[in-house]
Amino acid sequence: MYIVPTPIGNLLDITYRSINILKKVDYIITENIKHTSILLKKFSIIKILLSLNTCNENEKTKKYISMLKSGNNVALVSKAGTPVINDPGYLLIKESYHQKIRVVPLPGACAAITALSASGFKTHQFCYEGFLPNTKIACKKKLSSLCHEKRTIILYESPKRLIKTMKLIKKIMGEHRKITIAKEMTKTWENIQRGTVKKLLPKIKNEINWKKGEITIIINGSNPIISNIISKRVFKTFYILEKIMQKSTAIKITAKICGFNKNILYNTIIKKKLHEVD
Repeated sequence: MYIVPTPIGNLLDITYRSINILKKVDYIITENIKHTSILLKKFSIIKILLSLNTCNENEKTKKYISMLKSGNNVALVSKAGTPVINDPGYLLIKESYHQKIRVVPLPGACAAITALSASGFKTHQFCYEGFLPNTKIACKKKLSSLCHEKRTIILYESPKRLIKTMKLIKKIMGEHRKITIAKEMTKTWENIQRGTVKKLLPKIKNEINWKKGEITIIINGSNPIISNIISKRVFKTFYILEKIMQKSTAIKITAKICGFNKNILYNTIIKKKLHEVD
C-alpha cells in the first residue's frame, strides 16, 4: 500500500513519483472521490476510486485489507496534502502492518509544514495540534495547556471560527504573542500574515477574504525569559492590591492595569511564592 500526498492547492506541486504510483496501482483509495477525480484528470490517470472517510473507515478497512492481501496494489490519498494527517487512513495503515502488508510512504505536500516554513518562527522544535476542540470550554482548556509551550505551535482552523480562536489566543496567551496566519496555501488567493495577535486581529476582522478558505495558525513558542522580565514590572502593583483584596482578584486587576496576561502572571506569582517558601 502506497501513501501518496497530493497538492494542497496548486496541482503542479505533485511529484513525478506520486504520478507514477497513481498510474501503476490497481486502485486508489481517497477521502473525496470528486476532488481526487479533478487531480487524476489533470494528469490523464484513469483508475477506479474507492471511498474512505471518517464515516465509513471502520467498515471499509476490512474490505481494503482483503484486497491488499489478494495481491492488489493500492494508493491512499486524502482530499489534499499528506494522507492521515488530520484525515482518515490511520486504521487502514495500522491493520496493514498487522497483516504484514508492506506500507510505502511518499514525501509531499502538507499544509502544516508548508505554513511552518514561512512562519518566521523557530522550526527545530514544534508541536502539531490539528484542529482545536469545538466547544468553547474545551478550546480554552487546550489553549491554556499550550500557553507555556516553548515549541512553535501549529493549528488548523476553519474561517468561521478564526476570529473567535484569535480572541481566545489573545485572552489566554496575551495580546503580544506573535502568530503567523496562512490562508489557502499554494492557491491563487494565498495570504500569509505575521505579527502580534493584537495587530492581526483587527486586520483579519476587516478583510472579507479571511472568511473563506483553509487556515493554518502558527503560534510562536513561549519565551520564559521575556515573561519573567515583564512580570517583575507588575509585581509592585500586585503586592499593593493583594493587601486589600483576594489574590485571584488582585491578579486579574493587575493584569488589566498592566496589559499583561493573567495566566502567565498567576503562574509566575505561584512559582515565586513557592521559591520564597523553599
